[in-house]
Amino acid sequence: MHIRRIPRQTRTRPRTRTRTMAAALLSAAALLASACSSSGSASTSASAGTVQLAALPRSTPSALASYYDQKLTWRNCGVPGFQCATMKAPLDYAKPGAGEVRLAVARKKATGKAKPLGSLLVNPGGPGGSAVDYLQQYAGIGYPAEVRERYDMVAVDPRGVARSEPVECLNGRQMDAFTETDVTPDDQKETAALVGAYKKFAEACGRHSAQLLRHVSTVDSARDMDILRAVLGDQKLNYVGASYGTFLGATYAGLYPDRVGRMVLDGAMDPSLSARQLNLEQTAGFETAFQSFAKDCAKRTDCPLGAKGSTPAEIADNLRTFFLKLDAHPLPTGDADGRKLTESLGTTGVIAAMYDQAEWQQLRDALHAATTENDGAGLLALSDSYYERDPDGRYSNLMSANAAVNCLDLPPAFTSPEQVEKALPEFEKASPVFGPNLAWASLNCAYWPVKATGEPHRIEAKGAAPIVVVGTTRDPATPYRWAQSLARQLTSGRLLTYVGDGHTAYGRGSACIDSAIDTYLLHGTPPAKGKRCS
Repeated sequence: MHIRRIPRQTRTRPRTRTRTMAAALLSAAALLASACSSSGSASTSASAGTVQLAALPRSTPSALASYYDQKLTWRNCGVPGFQCATMKAPLDYAKPGAGEVRLAVARKKATGKAKPLGSLLVNPGGPGGSAVDYLQQYAGIGYPAEVRERYDMVAVDPRGVARSEPVECLNGRQMDAFTETDVTPDDQKETAALVGAYKKFAEACGRHSAQLLRHVSTVDSARDMDILRAVLGDQKLNYVGASYGTFLGATYAGLYPDRVGRMVLDGAMDPSLSARQLNLEQTAGFETAFQSFAKDCAKRTDCPLGAKGSTPAEIADNLRTFFLKLDAHPLPTGDADGRKLTESLGTTGVIAAMYDQAEWQQLRDALHAATTENDGAGLLALSDSYYERDPDGRYSNLMSANAAVNCLDLPPAFTSPEQVEKALPEFEKASPVFGPNLAWASLNCAYWPVKATGEPHRIEAKGAAPIVVVGTTRDPATPYRWAQSLARQLTSGRLLTYVGDGHTAYGRGSACIDSAIDTYLLHGTPPAKGKRCS
């Protein structure tokens, strides 16, 4: 599945779960750890055979007491106004004495003089996005002043992510080769090369992070959040999660419904879907976003994919033709490492711009340079931003952590190339432009060295305080239907709708959305039922 990004004000965008090497595949298969997993939580079956996430006991197990009673030592982060600390959590919640993980925590203390409201934990998504970076680069300075005045703004990098014992797989040059691999194979030789790339990636993760890979599930990270809540001295968890962060927050609510404070889930995922369903529906979501881009492009004289007045279908045909040309003849980019713009990198660049309509101009410029000047630098830059590759050729561990969490959370969408080939017509119907790419990208977890511990499930969180679920009607990465479904599943869910384009809604320019969420965070009053904003 695919990665998600965050509000325009920051370079660290909310990200959605990626199960693939091409950058936009499904915002991932939400799942829950079964009763036999390391999470130690139990699942129960509903009347239709649907698995439900069961709440954990309210009392803290004695074996976890030392973690809940720990004291954090705060230090200067090197970023003005922020403090950092290291929190300990058990590596395996089923065996708390068998080792531990160290998690990076950051905070910015409330700045106002009014009565503080406690801590507000934030997460930008992924899985694999650094919550600490998100806090320091955006939330801690870009959230509304009224919110920052009343809350200690807090973030923790989930286990396996960024500063929290990161999952390690390929080095920079190996990642370059991986991201350039053809994800739309035309023959058996190219299919074998793609499978080989997935296997090499999986084997490297297993070799470098063997012990950690079994303990980076969403349930594990949700349990870590409860330890953080306790050591911060909060009775309830106040939380804003975007994209995959909504699945993490909803999982917390399901495990600890009585400890839910004010919770916002923006760009929601649907935990009841299988990996295949998630990937297919996200594919349709990117097609919806592309249709919006195409309609906008057709109104402009500078549209690189067709003359003014072209139909979206004509623009889509021209983009597919462009991708085919890249497949046969990658474009020069002027890259210091000699990289060319391949079909896979070009597709990733286009997908990256679908997350935010504010990036459509950049995409038009990049496509113009590629189609008229034989210059792939613009699209390569978009792709690099998506993969978090810096100019020196170093990658963050985003893609490694993303695969590690996704492949543990849900059984793979496909287990063989033959299954992908059989599903291609359905994916192509969902998106003639991106379908083949996203279908093959869904094969990534088939070769993962650790068996999945989760499965599709419902989250009801009975007894939780009101939870605000935010959905954007033309969201490419987390389709609006997912927000509708999660809001229905949650006993106390309250759906807030943004009628518009882009991924997530809070902090993206809608005064209506921002006012509704700010009112909830500051006063505890959720939006009216059925509230819609534009």
